[in-house]
Amino acid sequence: MEKEDLKILNKGEDEEMELQGYRLCRWRLVLVGLGVLCTGGFLLLLLYWMPEWCVKATCIPTTACDAEVVLLRSTDEFRRWFLAKVRVILAPGSNPFYNLETQTTSPSSPSSPSCPFSSSSPCMANGDTRQSSDGITARELIRRYVEYQPTKMRYFTLHSTKYYWNDRAQNFEVLTGLEDLNVTAATLHSEHSKGLTRNQQDYRRLFFGLNEIEVKVPSVFKLLIKEVLNPFYIFQLFSVILWSADEYYYYAIAIVIMSVISIATSLYTIKKQYVMLHDMVAAHSIVRVSVCRAENDIEEVMSTDLVPGDVIVIPSNGTIMPCDAVLVSGTCIVNESMLTGESVPVTKTNLPNQLPGESGDESLSAYSIEEHKRHTLFCGTNVIQTRFYTGELVKAVVVRTGFSTAKGQLVRSILYPKPTDFKLYRDAYLFLLCLVGVAGIGFFYSIALSIMNKVSAQTIIIESLDIITITVPPALPAAMTAGIVYAQRRLKNIGIFCISPQRINICGQINLVCFDKTGTLTEDGLDLWGVQRVENGSFQQSDEKASKENLVKSQFVACMASCHSLTKIEGRLSGDPLDLKMFEATGWVLEEATEEETALHNRIMPTVVRPTKQLLPSQPSSTEHDMELYDLSSQYEIGIVRQFPFSSALQRMSVVARLLGEKRMDAYMKGAPEVVARHCKTETVPDNFAEVLEGYTKQGFRVIALAHRRLESKLTWHKVQNINRDHIETNMEFLGLIIMQNKLKTETPVVLQDLHRANIRTVMVTGDNMLTAISVARDCGMILPQDTVIISDAIAPHDGQTARITWRCADKPSMAAHLEEVNISLEDVCPIDEPKQQERYHFAMSGKSFAVISEHFPDMLPKLVLHGTVFARMSPDQKTQLIEALQDVDYFVGMCGDGANDCGALKRAHSGISLSELEASVASPFTSRTPNISCVPSLIREGRAALITSFCVFKFMALYSIIQYISVTLLYSILSNLGDFQFLFIDIAIILVVVFTMSLNPAWKELVAHPPPSGLISGPLLLSVLSQILICFGFQLFAFFWVQLQPWYTIWTPLSDACNVSSHTNVSNLTETEVDDHNIQNYENTSLFYVSCFQYLLVAIVFSKGKPFRQPSYKNWPFVLTALILYIFLLTNMFYPAEAIDEVLQIVCVPLDWRLKLLLIIAVNAAVSVVVEKGIELSAHKCLCCPSKMTHKARYMHLAQELSVDPDWPPKPTTTTEAKACPENGSIS
Repeated sequence: MEKEDLKILNKGEDEEMELQGYRLCRWRLVLVGLGVLCTGGFLLLLLYWMPEWCVKATCIPTTACDAEVVLLRSTDEFRRWFLAKVRVILAPGSNPFYNLETQTTSPSSPSSPSCPFSSSSPCMANGDTRQSSDGITARELIRRYVEYQPTKMRYFTLHSTKYYWNDRAQNFEVLTGLEDLNVTAATLHSEHSKGLTRNQQDYRRLFFGLNEIEVKVPSVFKLLIKEVLNPFYIFQLFSVILWSADEYYYYAIAIVIMSVISIATSLYTIKKQYVMLHDMVAAHSIVRVSVCRAENDIEEVMSTDLVPGDVIVIPSNGTIMPCDAVLVSGTCIVNESMLTGESVPVTKTNLPNQLPGESGDESLSAYSIEEHKRHTLFCGTNVIQTRFYTGELVKAVVVRTGFSTAKGQLVRSILYPKPTDFKLYRDAYLFLLCLVGVAGIGFFYSIALSIMNKVSAQTIIIESLDIITITVPPALPAAMTAGIVYAQRRLKNIGIFCISPQRINICGQINLVCFDKTGTLTEDGLDLWGVQRVENGSFQQSDEKASKENLVKSQFVACMASCHSLTKIEGRLSGDPLDLKMFEATGWVLEEATEEETALHNRIMPTVVRPTKQLLPSQPSSTEHDMELYDLSSQYEIGIVRQFPFSSALQRMSVVARLLGEKRMDAYMKGAPEVVARHCKTETVPDNFAEVLEGYTKQGFRVIALAHRRLESKLTWHKVQNINRDHIETNMEFLGLIIMQNKLKTETPVVLQDLHRANIRTVMVTGDNMLTAISVARDCGMILPQDTVIISDAIAPHDGQTARITWRCADKPSMAAHLEEVNISLEDVCPIDEPKQQERYHFAMSGKSFAVISEHFPDMLPKLVLHGTVFARMSPDQKTQLIEALQDVDYFVGMCGDGANDCGALKRAHSGISLSELEASVASPFTSRTPNISCVPSLIREGRAALITSFCVFKFMALYSIIQYISVTLLYSILSNLGDFQFLFIDIAIILVVVFTMSLNPAWKELVAHPPPSGLISGPLLLSVLSQILICFGFQLFAFFWVQLQPWYTIWTPLSDACNVSSHTNVSNLTETEVDDHNIQNYENTSLFYVSCFQYLLVAIVFSKGKPFRQPSYKNWPFVLTALILYIFLLTNMFYPAEAIDEVLQIVCVPLDWRLKLLLIIAVNAAVSVVVEKGIELSAHKCLCCPSKMTHKARYMHLAQELSVDPDWPPKPTTTTEAKACPENGSIS
């Protein structure tokens, strides 16, 4: 691609691509057509496989603006090529957000509203027109607006995403939705909450298309063509034609049958996956929705007609969301398990609308789905019920439709996954190329030999090409997938489901696993350990219960009872487990208010909470007057007027509530103690707040802080509904702490111990408090008691100061002088069986520090992740970034989470394991039915077994093709070959049966300290293959020449009878025997056939490895039985030949002494092969156990070696590292 015409699409995003424009060239098309005819269609296949060659062969480069075809290349490590045809639509305007009803100027005029898209001079037209489900075409719209100049909008579609030409940016860009306008919250309310007219809706649909996530299920014919055009099947077709020409009909038919079965199985699997995905998406994709029109009408339309800007009414009984929409009025209770994996209902509130004269950052900042997700209803999520104000509807403005929605993006990631990059597959292609090279040598050898022997041209062509088909085994892909299929079945049996089978092999290489904390390492539920209230700026004695009589009417308990997002669904309390535990601890009850009760709360229908009568003070006296007072006082209830839901970014939630009978409202807040304390008046926060908090967090408790504020009387209900939360969450009074206990799951310490024994690093990635996370890490054994934890506190640049990192010790934060220097050792990161003598250290940091270090200390980040064990207060995006940082230093990373907020990290990791059985598991390659981390070692063990199986099978298939190649090339020297049924017996009876049974070895019962090799191109593996090739070649060569030196040896003819050397000849046999045109029947053929058959079985046994990654082969009874039956059959037929079998296999009779000599050759061959393989295995094991003798290729190992000699590493606690002017390095001061 020419650099000057290169465009970058989706810059800085996952799908970043380079784009180059091309236009068709007639003379090049003619030349390519001639080439296709001359090559019999092979050139067309080549261009189909190589899109970049196709474009460059038929087109000439041009600017992106004038392009008829675009060639795209991904900028990731895979550098994949794509091509797309540029199309044109005619529209009344170039901007989907123009208001056609009121605009009088041309859409491309300067007075038009600002939009990233403007009209451009038409470069070409494909006559493409769009039609909505209402039947409105672009031409009909243009006729309605005859005063407009029709504009030609140019676009192309790739991976279900449309890219439109942007004249201003001079590039193709994606139309996402309403966010393209950079609308603010205030603008959404003022300009976009009225709805669209039908004409506006039709106009926008021209650009955004129908609102549907269409998973097209390809027809069987299309899938068949795509599958058959695979290079592998084309090679098989070539082989079948060649064998048929050489009259090897039976073998050709057998290969055709195998190919048909393989294609049919593949088609069935692919079709089934498409149908499953289509059904999952289509189940709730098309529904009827109520749309608000600009004329204040409400109209029912199909959800497919929705466009960004439409205003929809959310029904009170709930619905499945057909699009992404932002709430502008009302509240919704939503189940977002499809996206997050968290089945707990979430409360979504309306987007704040700033009242005139008021100011607020939230309403002035541009609307963003990520930032305002607590106000956004996502496509595919289930709205359980709505909360509305009397006389008002719950409305939402559509912001994204189709594949641009959250669900659409998820489906796209499934439809168009990134290829799996693994060294095994790269090495497999290199190995195949080597086999092709060997085949090339045989090809030219065969031609030279045939010419010397004056063989006919037809025979020369057939036999020389036949060598290629022998060397590259046709059954290789099927054989390679067998081990993965068996591993997938075994995983299913232990409750682990896999949607990406190719990743099973990668699991065998995992050397670091990241764990979420809550719900993964610890129990999902939290138990209330106690509460510690604050009065007059100081902590009181801690209480075990919050439901004590003297606390019932306290602000502390009122906050516990009202500051949550609980709701009643079908009569049962539902919501976040923490909220549930906190509310249950108060002993209060929650009621959804009835219509009659709304008058008490200014016509709002709030959630009402109140204590049970048993909790209220007992009746003071029995007089009638006192009874009336008591009844009045017993009606103590709080109505929740407004909720500001919990935000992981803000780490807090708050509510506005009003006590029955009170005029003024109260604001209650709960959240992370550090955050809540910052929003409180300084005098209300105890002086020993940090010490008390640290005391609890060090013990592993989850601590929540509460705060309260009495609101001004001028704040009416209406104002509260539209006020910004920043106005509420300020000048609060600190109420105290709630201490929750989060117990470890019983399996956690045992599993982590197993992983540590296997030298697999474990890392905790959590959204919880730093000290709590460190405490849990110590409790579960992730950090050993004697290990040092260094906390990295990074501060972003401010007030002219550069960014800096302060280092402190977690266990002794106030003590500096007493700390000893901590040494780094390569032993910490390399496999070693000896116990580690040196003191180990771990880094811990918060999400905030991680963000600062990533931005201002990029060179330090790899050093920190090398020993980073605890990452606390991490947002979902930061979890993904951490996975990437670990992968950048060549770790094979596994991620285990419960699905909530872990989707991005689960997808990014080499192996993501979700402990959630909900639809979020679609985003994770593996899903465990067992809700604990015991699935992790099981998955790694199966991955290692599958990886070793792949190596064994690949080595066996390589040896099979080479052994057969040696046999054929030796026989070619005497103008002979293997017979049709000999090929058939070897390939079907031996190879296929053996390869599918040798893959059945289950995984070894425990994880060993060293992982299996990651690639085929490694010393021990190559030495093993090459040594066995030489051994097999030597013994075949020996047998070939030794048979010719036997005293009874003559050139075999139908009259030969070496078994009974006699002068008598049976004349009748001569007439009945057919003449052997191919010279198959001879002593050399028979000898090599027997020797090679035993060699196939021998290398299968030698290569079928057991411990330490798989169960021993003798436990694999199908393989043992298969090998035994084949050995018995071959030996029986060798010493007690059956005439019918010999006739079919075209074997000739040889004397008994030669059969004994053949047995000796086979026995010595077996002994040599086993001894050599065992020797290589022992030397390889010594290398694995002695890291000092190995060359470390992984970047993290090199880094560890460098740091081991760095006297300034690790940083000393109480020191500070400052960013330099060029933020590349850090210096310790």
